[in-house]
Parts: sequence; C-alpha cells; structure tokens
Amino acid sequence: MRRPLQSPALVNAFYDSLRPEQRETAQAMHRAILAAAPQLRPEVKWGNLCFMNDGDNVMAIVLYKANAHLQIFNGVMLVAEFPELEGAGKGMRHIKVRYRTPVDEQLVRELTLGSLQALAVQQARHASRWG
Repeated sequence: MRRPLQSPALVNAFYDSLRPEQRETAQAMHRAILAAAPQLRPEVKWGNLCFMNDGDNVMAIVLYKANAHLQIFNGVMLVAEFPELEGAGKGMRHIKVRYRTPVDEQLVRELTLGSLQALAVQQARHASRWG
C-alpha cells in the first residue's frame, strides 16, 4: 500500500516544536544526512524525524532531554566499521550527540552511506531468498 507523501509543513512543524538547542542539533544532523544521500525523504514518524529510502526506514533523529540520538535502523551491520555506535538488540544502533556541542557531520555522512550500503545488502539477500 502506498503512503501519501508527507507535507514539508509537517517536518517544519516538527522543528518548530523543539527547544533551540534541540533544533540546532537536529538540523545539523538533517543537513549532513541529506548531503550524503539527497534521495532520502524525511518523515515524522513516532514523534521523531525519520529518513526513508523507497519506503524503508534508514535512520531517525530522536531527541531526549540532554542529547539527541541518531538511530540507524540496520546499525548492527555497521558496528565493525563504526565503533562509535551504541546499543543492544536485534538491529538498531545509535550515536549520541549532546546539545550545544558540534555535530560530527563527517561521521553522520559516513553512517548514512554505510546504512544505505547495508540496506542494499539486506535487500539483495531477501530477494535471493524469496525471489
């Protein structure tokens, strides 16, 4: 089933609802993600800003009181290459960024590209298994 495209106004409303330090951090991450992969589409899902690639969740910016997390949905596949990733569980991993500190935009770009490569590998495996 196709989802209707989300209005850019919804993404803008997401940013309007943030405290200034949250907004700065989230926007820096957002810019770095789209610099690496302009084809990703931002959507507000679960109260967070998610980045989609042809309907697949790739990453999300999740904001907490003291820091922001950049969640990588297939982050478990990137742990060997990116030791900065934290978390446990089946697939998702994240990096933390404290507010009022610079975002490592190069790391965010590299994580974005790595996540897209891992997604392509997952999709190829799935296609070969299920035809």
